[in-house]
Amino acid sequence: MMLHHGALSFEYDGGALRCIRLGGVEVIRGIAYLVRDRDWGTLAPQISDERLEPTRISYIARYESQGAALVVAVVIDFAEGLHFTADAQAEADFETNRAGFTVLHPITGVAGAPVLVEHCDGTRRAAEFPRLIAPWQPFQDLRALTHDLGGWQVRCQMDGDAFEMEDQRQWGDASFKTYVRPLARPWPYVITGGAAFVQSVRLDWQAGAAQTPPAARQTTQGIFPQMALVITAEEARQATQRPGDLAGIKPQRLLCHFDATRHGLAELQAFAALQAVYPAAYDLELIARCDGDLAAEFSGHANDLQLSGLQVASVMVCPAVDRQSTPPGSAWPPCPPLADVCQAARAAFPGVVLGGGMVSFFPELNRKRPPVAHLDFVSHGLCPIVHDASDQGVMQTLEAVSHITASARAIIGDRPYRLGPSTIAMRQNPYGARVIANPGLGQVCMTDDDPRHRSTFGAAYVVGLAAALVGSGVTVWTPAGLYGARGVMDWHGHSYPLARVLADLAARAQMPVEAELVPQVLARLRFDGAEITTNLASYVRTELA
Repeated sequence: MMLHHGALSFEYDGGALRCIRLGGVEVIRGIAYLVRDRDWGTLAPQISDERLEPTRISYIARYESQGAALVVAVVIDFAEGLHFTADAQAEADFETNRAGFTVLHPITGVAGAPVLVEHCDGTRRAAEFPRLIAPWQPFQDLRALTHDLGGWQVRCQMDGDAFEMEDQRQWGDASFKTYVRPLARPWPYVITGGAAFVQSVRLDWQAGAAQTPPAARQTTQGIFPQMALVITAEEARQATQRPGDLAGIKPQRLLCHFDATRHGLAELQAFAALQAVYPAAYDLELIARCDGDLAAEFSGHANDLQLSGLQVASVMVCPAVDRQSTPPGSAWPPCPPLADVCQAARAAFPGVVLGGGMVSFFPELNRKRPPVAHLDFVSHGLCPIVHDASDQGVMQTLEAVSHITASARAIIGDRPYRLGPSTIAMRQNPYGARVIANPGLGQVCMTDDDPRHRSTFGAAYVVGLAAALVGSGVTVWTPAGLYGARGVMDWHGHSYPLARVLADLAARAQMPVEAELVPQVLARLRFDGAEITTNLASYVRTELA
């Protein structure tokens, strides 16, 4: 629901505010009261007593987890400025990783721009929003942020606790997120039964110096990358019986997932059997144990690889412990130096193209940077539902892709750059002990089964991702698996809508391409004699497009 009052407009959506605009210019991307469980899953509130008045909204939100509840009384007043207040009380001991406000600043026209930072002790300092993606929190101990955008000066004041900011672009979100409760404090933590606390966010604004509204349109040129599909040994066994399933897509490469903590010779033999019936470049994604003698471990992997008969085009190595994120304030888990890991792998696989990086996402690469000098390529994946699983949130992540690839390029220099598995659903959760179940097939953060991947929405998203990657220098992208929830077809061979799109794009690998991306509006790829266009606006609310 879009609401207007004077120059102010915003969308009210399930208790949260999105796309807060002044005179049509988006100055704040969102304000929401969020509660997370111990695995950083976002709890869905039960909203009651909702009242919408001309300049005031109020409601009660109830968050339930592990038999306890947090009840929050909310008032949003926008008669003068915008004041969002939340009065919370725990009915019983309530475990959470975070309970409180998040404020999202947009990235277009903001990344690299000046900001006035006010700290909790009242001190102020002039600073800039990061241009390249910051691995750690750019601002801490926050009370207020003041920035200029599109002819408006906006002050955002946050009360009730110490806030800090993280650069959400690294997860794919097109925003800088200011959130409550510093990560350096323990989590999960318990809100004692009966305890009450109040938080608030207040926006005030005034007309500033005349500015041209920021434009998010991206136009780029480049060579379109090769396509890989990620496969498991189980999928390889199925595809060996039905090689036509792969022939319908014709990916140049297959990324063979091999977890040395669980897999062995039998899995490598499954990939080798598929290689005998479907020729392609087979890349091994090797999640190594790295918990003992590195030379002995990698020699064992090389011996199994030789016994299996699988001929690999490359080996991408990632220590098993690096599948999990190490947030700010946390201790890094035991792991040999990455340079030592790479040297052991190089010795075991002489003459093989060796890659490194992360099998998870860009934040992990950004925070634990690879030993580039020891690698032939660097890789990481993407997932657009880490923080916001709404249709709009997923499509907004396309705006952040160019920021991710530019920041990655600043880390890896001129080394070849590959994009690992980048499906809507999450194959493994670096931020908790599990991916989040989705039995109702809804819009759920960090789930391993998102039904939109299997719909026309998924086809539109991969066209948008392809357009966002043009000009980045990415040489290989991995937009899907083969079968199942994150594949191009189900286990019976029935194709999803994105299968045809990916077949068309695979056929144009290594061709010159021009791309146009207008986030949440359209994505277009122009090849010699062919054009692929998708209307992204049809998958978000038309009034926001």
